[in-house]
Amino acid sequence: MRYWLMKSEPSDVSIDDLAGFQNQTVDWYGVRNYQARNFMRDQMQVGDGVLFYHSNCAEPGIAGVAEVATLAYPDRLQFIEGHKYFDPKATPESPRWFNVDVKLVRKTQLLSLKEMRETPELQNLRILQRGNRLSITPVDPRDWQFIINKLK
Repeated sequence: MRYWLMKSEPSDVSIDDLAGFQNQTVDWYGVRNYQARNFMRDQMQVGDGVLFYHSNCAEPGIAGVAEVATLAYPDRLQFIEGHKYFDPKATPESPRWFNVDVKLVRKTQLLSLKEMRETPELQNLRILQRGNRLSITPVDPRDWQFIINKLK
């Protein structure tokens, strides 16, 4: 089992939106970074843990816990001409972009980015590293356990 931090802008999909979706599941669409895509396509497995992170908002931070619900499959939006995630080089026979479905485990009290930065035990968390802008990052099992305990 692996652990991931996955960023979502609450104006697009928030933890509350996820809680209200059918089966409390969402396809993690729109990833257009090769490294993040590769994490989903090549490494994520059903049941992997996910820290659901609100980004690009007034108070960024971890807003809930989820899990990977499906293996990677082609992101349907890459094929829709005119859509902001359309990719003219992608074809159904040779897709370029993939996503997984993410299912809510539980909404939590927000663990803010500020609080994470002020927590010495999380100093190696990838999201806190200078220059990190990836929307999906692996989380070390020790960091996962520390955060899960903190979110109780």
